Amino acid sequence: MEKQHLFIDFEFTMPEKSSKFKGFYPEIIEVGIVAVVGDSIREQFSSYVVPRKFSTLSRRCKSFLHISQEQVNNGISLYDLMKKLETICGGYQNIIVTWGNMDMKVLKDNCQKAQLPFIVSCKEVDLSMEYKRFFGDKNQTGLWKAVREYGREGTGKHHRALDDALTTYHIFRLVEQDKKYMGKSNQPTIGDLIDMSKLLNKFA
Repeated sequence: MEKQHLFIDFEFTMPEKSSKFKGFYPEIIEVGIVAVVGDSIREQFSSYVVPRKFSTLSRRCKSFLHISQEQVNNGISLYDLMKKLETICGGYQNIIVTWGNMDMKVLKDNCQKAQLPFIVSCKEVDLSMEYKRFFGDKNQTGLWKAVREYGREGTGKHHRALDDALTTYHIFRLVEQDKKYMGKSNQPTIGDLIDMSKLLNKFA
């Protein structure tokens, strides 16, 4: 079965100090998915998602994410999001790549609370931890800080789900290129195998 990488980013609801948010838990309100097979983007998907429990967005959430209540109200349901994810995954050996571990935790928690089965079969990769291990950083780096450390800019706007998913894909490609380069640099070169000074003296 052919391998497919799914670069996924979600934006979540945020609470405010109010009795309205008692028992609050984060819910997905925007999704961005970039499906990659080989070196090509096979599909991109972006949508707002209607939260079930706390349907009214807090002022903090709207201000921080620049998402309006109307946009979210016109989004798809969590059920439709899961159906879309299952469709994209169908027929492939899937690896879901996210920046940080919150995205998949919140998705699974939302499904559990909505009593929706999580039947997507996939391997999950937290690229922020891969990045941390690869570069030996003590602290986890933010997504857009990481891309700037590569001397690049993120795609589109930070905290827009599809833009962040595309930026995660770009960092993944850069890290994979560096891994290949580091792997090659560990191979002995012709200079390592031959003592050039002895060779030159022989022909002097």
